[in-house]
Amino acid sequence: MNALPFPTPAKLFADYSKRLSATLDDFDWAPVERLAHELRDCWQTGRQVFFVGNGGSGGNANHLANDFLYALSKTPGSGLRAHSLVSNPSVITCLANDEGYDRVFSLQLSVMARRGDVLIAFSGSGNSPNIVCAIEEAKSIGMTTYAVLGFSGGKCKALADVPIHFEVNDMQIAEDAQVIIGHMLMQWLHAQRGDVTPLKN
Repeated sequence: MNALPFPTPAKLFADYSKRLSATLDDFDWAPVERLAHELRDCWQTGRQVFFVGNGGSGGNANHLANDFLYALSKTPGSGLRAHSLVSNPSVITCLANDEGYDRVFSLQLSVMARRGDVLIAFSGSGNSPNIVCAIEEAKSIGMTTYAVLGFSGGKCKALADVPIHFEVNDMQIAEDAQVIIGHMLMQWLHAQRGDVTPLKN
């Protein structure tokens, strides 16, 4: 029996584009709009924004922390106070070795975050233990928690204050959605850069 042929690259690319487009076209943007206004207020008031994620989602956390810290305004001292909890390998490996990988993000928040700050968690499944722990720690501190999720949304969908859930069973599209949302938010905020004067603590 002959195996089914693989799709051509062009066919796979076209199918992927259609699935990504359908995922975005069918989405309710209300929770992202809420995050947009939250981030604008963080920018104005100096509240901190923390990003977390694993693997590709961790890469997205680093990418977007950069965008909000600098590229948002490109004026010295004028960006959001944005941090990626994935960015320091010494901290990650220390905490993983001493306390367990489940706590690599929550223990950072316990030191650096304050009531009123914002956590943005990226997770395809919504079930990663270290993301769950980070949201739990953030809520105990008094932070506002957002979670950008794929698949069923997992535990994080119920736990986060504002879940941003793309119900798609595809990890790559779930991770695409994280960056797309980040870039949408960045462009909306960038357009207002002349109207925001960040408070200095």
